[in-house]
Amino acid sequence: MAVGVSIQHRLFSRKTSLIYCIPRKIALNGVCIQRVGERQNVRASTNAAGENQHSEKYCLNLVRSRDYEGFLSCLLLPEEARRSSLALRAFNVELAQVKDSVSQKTIGLMRMQFWKTAIEEIYRDDPPNQPVSTELWKAVKTHGLTKRWLMRIVTEREKDLDDRAYKNLQELEKYSENTQSSLLYLLLECLGVKNVHADHAASHIGKAQGIATCLRATPYNSSRRKVYLPMDICMLHGASQEDFIRGSREKNVRDVVFDIASQAHVHLEHARSFSHNVPAAATPAFLPTVVLEDYLQRVRKADFDVFHKSLMNRNPLLPFQLYLRSWKKTY
Repeated sequence: MAVGVSIQHRLFSRKTSLIYCIPRKIALNGVCIQRVGERQNVRASTNAAGENQHSEKYCLNLVRSRDYEGFLSCLLLPEEARRSSLALRAFNVELAQVKDSVSQKTIGLMRMQFWKTAIEEIYRDDPPNQPVSTELWKAVKTHGLTKRWLMRIVTEREKDLDDRAYKNLQELEKYSENTQSSLLYLLLECLGVKNVHADHAASHIGKAQGIATCLRATPYNSSRRKVYLPMDICMLHGASQEDFIRGSREKNVRDVVFDIASQAHVHLEHARSFSHNVPAAATPAFLPTVVLEDYLQRVRKADFDVFHKSLMNRNPLLPFQLYLRSWKKTY
């Protein structure tokens, strides 16, 4: 009898354990399914964060390598505008390097069309899967950037693919307004500045930047047998394109550089005439005036010899000068 009770007790114990095991297994499976779902969500968020960091890092490295002075200026902007400003400068670099990186104008036009389409898609909240486009979309969403300024930059860069010298100084100024000034308008929007005096200052600073950039690029362009300096000023002083291609340092060549540099200086001074009415919040966008002023001073010291070796070297004090100007909140 004792044996029967023992066997019955064992069977009951096994059945009981089986009964209790079933819900435990189901519960465990439920936990496993939940954990798999959690892992998938973590992976998705990790991938999104990784892509986010990739696009930001891509723009940062692009600007640092291709527009070092612009990169330094971005670092001194308020934190809430820094990432968006890097996206804008990366966008500007992408467009600027098209002209030198394509062998045929048709290819250049295709790239410009890509950016026109990209901007349209950005404003439809469907940006292309491209790092600069992704960062630009975030900047547009964050600051409500004006589409017209972005499109104007692309359109003007597209026209510049014709690869010819500017007919006159006014044509160079128009190109500078549509590219450099438009970029400054967008930077002001990143800073949350809406002020007519700031816009006027940005217009003249952009023109001065564009003119100075044309001068600074002359040695590089001349080495590739290309001259883009305004033809009317060259003709006025009897300087031919061949003079620049040969790297001539004759007086007539230096007179051309003097006239062009002087016009950049006029625009810079005109921009500064608005300084008392420009809000302090706008001044970080105008930090590139430090770079502009530095170049104009150095070309003057070189007696307007645009090929002088001192103009080929980067100013080691530039980061300090930018920081000082940023601290003073002036331009």
